[in-house]
Amino acid sequence: MENVITVKNMRESDAFTINTSVSGRELMYRAAMGVFNSTVWKGRIAVVCGSGNNGGDGYALAEILSERKFPVTVLRTGERFSEDGSYYYKRALKNGVGDIVCDEFTDFSQYDIIVDCILGTGFSGSLREDTVALIEAINRSGAYVVSVDINSGLSGSNGLALPVAVKSDLTVSIGYFKTGMFLNQANEFIGRLVNAEIGIKLLKNQYYLVSSEELSPFVGYSSVELSAEQFALEYALDEDEFRRSPVKVAVKESVDSKKIFVIDYHGSKLVVDQTYVYFQSDKVKSPEQKYTPFG
Repeated sequence: MENVITVKNMRESDAFTINTSVSGRELMYRAAMGVFNSTVWKGRIAVVCGSGNNGGDGYALAEILSERKFPVTVLRTGERFSEDGSYYYKRALKNGVGDIVCDEFTDFSQYDIIVDCILGTGFSGSLREDTVALIEAINRSGAYVVSVDINSGLSGSNGLALPVAVKSDLTVSIGYFKTGMFLNQANEFIGRLVNAEIGIKLLKNQYYLVSSEELSPFVGYSSVELSAEQFALEYALDEDEFRRSPVKVAVKESVDSKKIFVIDYHGSKLVVDQTYVYFQSDKVKSPEQKYTPFG
């Protein structure tokens, strides 16, 4: 079983690893290599980068692609960089990577593959109007889309779009799967899902991803199987709270009622056996199974 963790646990584990064993710059490079190894690269490639470390992953990826002679262009959302992101941005430019500032008017249709590095799992709140327009432009492009860490605009905590998100063909989670990849609207935006393990020391085991075979003992074994909508109607005292904090609400109801819940999010499942929590999704694939985006 693979780990599924909260964004808070990921942030703290990342910081602990950087402070004790592996530099942030090295982790950024490992993340970029994990993305590079996730698919078959073809055609014209755009790497769309935001101002944070998610954008830094994109700059490191652009350098890796350029070193291997792929035609790649960096499309920046602005002029700000994280410290490690700035390092890889400069390296990418020295390698001859194209560099432009993009917005909702950028012609994304000229690219065969778009890599989404705008926002990572650390993002919270609501998207700015210009970011919403940019995401909608990517979604209209018709390109094969790879989202890095999580689809930009999708909450890493609860899987809610804020209010829109990039629709990916492939999402490459970095380090560990996060809870928001399996909840609420996540299945609407994530095509195929893999995880790139990069050597982050996990501070706390929380939840686990199970296969469909491992899920079978829960189904029909004193469990209540129902859709998320049904659970909200029948058990959630506050439906908005259930959407914002689905794991917390489901665990509380499981403890109070002493029932096992198998909650279906139209493809992904949340399994709660009182204090034990599991996730299952048919969209999760092995990182060794590279996907060819087009012929």
